[in-house]
Amino acid sequence: MTIKLEYFSDVLCIWAYGGQVRLDELKREFVDEIKIKYRFVPIFGSGKQHVNNVWKDEGGLPGFNAHLQEVVKNWPHICISPDLWTKVAPETSTSAHLYLKAIQLLTDSGEIDNTPLGEFNGRNCYEEAIWLFRDAFFREGKDIARRCTQDEIAQKLSLPLVKVHELIDSGRAYAALHEDDEARHDYKVPGSPTLVLNEGRQLLYGNVGYRIIDANVRELMYNPTHGEASWC
Repeated sequence: MTIKLEYFSDVLCIWAYGGQVRLDELKREFVDEIKIKYRFVPIFGSGKQHVNNVWKDEGGLPGFNAHLQEVVKNWPHICISPDLWTKVAPETSTSAHLYLKAIQLLTDSGEIDNTPLGEFNGRNCYEEAIWLFRDAFFREGKDIARRCTQDEIAQKLSLPLVKVHELIDSGRAYAALHEDDEARHDYKVPGSPTLVLNEGRQLLYGNVGYRIIDANVRELMYNPTHGEASWC
């Protein structure tokens, strides 16, 4: 039996960036026993304005930067640029999500290989693209809202830029992103990152420890009957 999970996140979310290590471990642990569908939630849909509004009484963009620098001190597995939200402040995460949905569509249709890439922690090409988008912003301090940055990342993975652009220009990537938004409302996803299990009956939101995630997945494996109350 394959356990289906849906993972909602914003590429500009520090908790999703730092928490990627847990997702990688989950895939290593369960290999063929889980299937993850990646969805996006626009927490930073109006990126710079959102940060300014939320942090207006705590230093605005520089204040948020200082907060991120403190957060990352607890995560030795990642490092971040000193320029986040000061020298580099993306206007939106939506354009990055749109680009990634185009890559996802090509992966789902078989036009991009979906097999794990050994050199990328077992991630497939699409999963590595999501990681590289996050890493380009958080570690390298690049504006991933810009098409030139998105294309640069896609070229690193030898992705077909013409086909990616066509899916965006035709509106198909927009439609796929809209489906993510509908699913977010249906499940009442509270924010980023959120892992949805058991067809929406279980939601794990925020900086959730790996053991909790592992326990929820194992409970579904041992008690797979849909509609039955979970002890976890």
